[in-house]
Amino acid sequence: MKSARFVIACLIVLSALAACKKKEGVTFYESSRKESAEPPVKEVPKDILATQQGFVTLVKNVTPSVVNISTIGKKKLVRPFFEASPFFEDFFGEKGEHPQYRREHSLGSGFIVNKDGFIVTNDHVVRDAETIQVKLSNESVYTGKVIGSDPKTDIAVIKINAKEPLPAAVFGDSNKLQVGQWAIAIGNPFGLDRTVTVGVISATGRSNMGIETYEDFIQTDASINPGNSGGPLLNIYGEVIGINTAIVATGQGIGFAIPVNMAKQVVAQLISKGNVSRGWLGVSIQTVTEDMARSFGLPKSHGALVNEVIAGGPAAKAGVLQGDVITGFDGNSVKDVRQLQRLVGETPVGKRAELEVYRGGKQLKLFVTTTPAEKAPAQAQNPTEREAGTLGLSVEELGAETRSRGISGVVVSDLEPGGIAEESGIQRGDIIVSVNQQKVRNLTEYQKAMKEAASRDAVALLVRRGSASIYFALKLR
Repeated sequence: MKSARFVIACLIVLSALAACKKKEGVTFYESSRKESAEPPVKEVPKDILATQQGFVTLVKNVTPSVVNISTIGKKKLVRPFFEASPFFEDFFGEKGEHPQYRREHSLGSGFIVNKDGFIVTNDHVVRDAETIQVKLSNESVYTGKVIGSDPKTDIAVIKINAKEPLPAAVFGDSNKLQVGQWAIAIGNPFGLDRTVTVGVISATGRSNMGIETYEDFIQTDASINPGNSGGPLLNIYGEVIGINTAIVATGQGIGFAIPVNMAKQVVAQLISKGNVSRGWLGVSIQTVTEDMARSFGLPKSHGALVNEVIAGGPAAKAGVLQGDVITGFDGNSVKDVRQLQRLVGETPVGKRAELEVYRGGKQLKLFVTTTPAEKAPAQAQNPTEREAGTLGLSVEELGAETRSRGISGVVVSDLEPGGIAEESGIQRGDIIVSVNQQKVRNLTEYQKAMKEAASRDAVALLVRRGSASIYFALKLR
């Protein structure tokens, strides 16, 4: 009986060993049941599947034209305050004898424009770079060279000499964008290679952001982070509609891209000649406030107020006068100063453009031919734009010496302390040369013009301060 039990035990052990040999390398137990699990959602709507497949196809087709850019630059260190002391120079040598520099590494993105190896990116990505490396989607790495850059729009073009054929991106039409349309960003955020994010067009025509000189940004909530700069913003057709360039650091889902239509002209000039030529109008302009609009009789506060016309410039030749409000340029309505600057800057040099101005309660049409901005005479910066207030100033006749220089008007001799005239920015010594666009040559004409202005809610004063002319709108009630 015992021998039988022993034989049975041996058989069990041998069977177990055989099973282990058959399952060699398996360290877990499997269920003998082979029932397949059902997905949580059995039927996905076809439109969702189509949308998902659309994004997958888009990324697959477009990603090869997107590149990663890494740069190494050299930045001069700012010496501490105590080192700027003359005593430091006495002990440690002359200033600038041994300047110190720090190596800076940065990452960015870009996209291939054509098969010749031209790549578009942001100017701030390659600015001051000593070496530029460009990595393609196939992991090939090339040395890049800056062909040209334009800091005013933050656009740069670099070039690589690739051995293989390069896939080029396709430009779309940013003028046709509508808020709510899909937007896809591809780039190199924080060094994470070819990251894809999806969102919508949050807004168009964003300006006065203080980011660049010429601004007309596309706003999007497609995630943009450091390293995305210079990469493409795409529509659902895979066309480039913008160049990702900036974010709001204190917020989420607020990114900005340069419209591709603005970039086209800049890129074309950078490739052809390495720099950008812009049109110049020859005027000094300022924003039209609501008070100014009322004083000028404008139905609303829009356009750009001409506070000075440069003698011999295109605007002067076209008949533009001081006090005109430019409301249209080359078929485009002018909303504010920034928009006019951008429209003129984008206009090809030598083009004859229609100029709409508001003068004396009437809309006029003039024709101006732009000249290169780089040939414009050196001018002072546009005067600071200030909010207007109520009157609270005293004036007197100009001195003989001032009149001998051909200057007419009245000089501000005193300001009411804490008055809104003072708060609006008017200063003692300012020369008032016109009231509501009526020139005043002396105290009598000034008083007459102010009496006529009493029936209005606001008065517009043209002030001469040094060599600059500034408009102020002051409320009378």
